[in-house]
Amino acid sequence: MLKPYRTEGVIEAGCDEAGRGCLAGDVYAAAVILPPDFRNELLNDSKQLTEADRYSLREIIEREAIAWAVGIVTAAEIDKINILRASILAMHRAVDGLKVRPQHLLIDGNKFNPYPGITHDTVVKGDATYMSIAAASILAKTYRDDYMLSIAKEYPMYDWESNKGYPTAKHRAAIREHGTPPYHRMTFNLLGNEPKQLEINFE
Repeated sequence: MLKPYRTEGVIEAGCDEAGRGCLAGDVYAAAVILPPDFRNELLNDSKQLTEADRYSLREIIEREAIAWAVGIVTAAEIDKINILRASILAMHRAVDGLKVRPQHLLIDGNKFNPYPGITHDTVVKGDATYMSIAAASILAKTYRDDYMLSIAKEYPMYDWESNKGYPTAKHRAAIREHGTPPYHRMTFNLLGNEPKQLEINFE
């Protein structure tokens, strides 16, 4: 069972992102403030859930959360500022969208730029530790999946409905054959033929 909060009596927002390691598409983040008595046995890191469970939980989270919001940073912005900064910016934009101002932020991972006027803690594997971060991971993942499905209709040759923009062999073969539409991140190792350390530019 995940932890309901880090500090009792504090309005905490969990934050997480989705799409950081993709070759194509925007990066999405979510921020979620859950009631202190929120409980759901199924709630977990979005990567540990089935697609059906993620969408079922999204409805519950949106209905029962005190506040939630999604932030987006485009592929073009990612190319300008790099994926780490873009992931943090997406989380900031998600916090910007909250209708209730949190007193503290719980951030999945180990890197974050302070949000003005709000303290934070970074938590490695936070989406498997705190309910609010797990909830944010579910919203970020499902809203990004919806977005990738929508742009897959525009460019069906890249198989984005299946790979969601991640670097599969089929995705890279399509890039070789068809080139790069505006949704690709041009600063990434799109063809997989650069040294490995250059590909992992989001760490």
